[in-house]
Amino acid sequence: MTAKYEELTNTQKAAIALIAFGGDVSAEVLKGLNDTDLEKLTIEIANMRDVPSDIEDKVIEECHEIFMAREYISQGGIDYAREILEKAVGKTRATGLMNKLESSLITSGFNLLKSIDPKQLVQFIQNEHPQTISLILTQLTPNQSSAILSELPPELQSEVAIRIATMEKISPEIVKQIESTLEAHFATSAMRDLSVSGGAKAIADILNLVETSSEKNILQTLDAENSELAAEIKNMMFVFDDLILLDDRSVQRLLKEVETKDLSIALKAASDEVKNKIYSNVSERVSVMIKEEMEFMGPMRLSDVEAAQQRIVESIRRLEEEGQIVISGRGGKEDIVV
Repeated sequence: MTAKYEELTNTQKAAIALIAFGGDVSAEVLKGLNDTDLEKLTIEIANMRDVPSDIEDKVIEECHEIFMAREYISQGGIDYAREILEKAVGKTRATGLMNKLESSLITSGFNLLKSIDPKQLVQFIQNEHPQTISLILTQLTPNQSSAILSELPPELQSEVAIRIATMEKISPEIVKQIESTLEAHFATSAMRDLSVSGGAKAIADILNLVETSSEKNILQTLDAENSELAAEIKNMMFVFDDLILLDDRSVQRLLKEVETKDLSIALKAASDEVKNKIYSNVSERVSVMIKEEMEFMGPMRLSDVEAAQQRIVESIRRLEEEGQIVISGRGGKEDIVV
């Protein structure tokens, strides 16, 4: 095995841990896995060869820390676990562990919903309390959540979106109650405790995929109730690197709105794909001018570059709202720009 510890996947780490723990422990763990995970892990174990002792030690250490974190969570919740871990392993390590743990704690009832048709889910949840619907949507993929959100009545769309954007940690007890209902309806397996949360990023990911009419309705309502939150969500819905989602005509329209200096600053920290998208939509003379200006500026603070990128993003959002440009890959029917 030649991979470095940092390059190992979670499945590879799990395989290394099970090999280290021995056959009896491994057998008990494998019994509790679903068929897909069991197959992946079994294949990884079968393919594992010559694991260096230092990598094995690091994997076991990480497992021990995760077990400790789970124990702390059961004792006093996410925040308590984070506080204790920071004292034990330091803030950076504790943050990494908690992020990894929170993202891996997916309850079986919610996980089951990811394989169910959105139209069936709409029929099941549309009469539930908006907070319940919001919690369920945070546990689905953005594609599935956007499909469900688009099918809800307009007034309920906005209510659910607001609740997702402002959602904080939900206690395991409430999650258990909701999951019990889901499991009773869809006949799934045993539960695990979990605190879940939504936030601006969660609803931004969903709104990125809903139909334009639904998105506008939701954002207008959000803006009326909490303009700062609405602005935060809008900014998260389209980041500068998403500029590659614009068709060529839309890029050309955007460039009429953007100052060359702002564009040059913004491109200093852009991906090659974004730069090529811009260069392919300007003349060779303008392309050379932008590149020369970028070189002339020299090193710049990242905050200044991000500020320029944000000004361009705001122009993109405004032009899209006015129907002057098209962002491809969005849900619903694409408008024809005339």
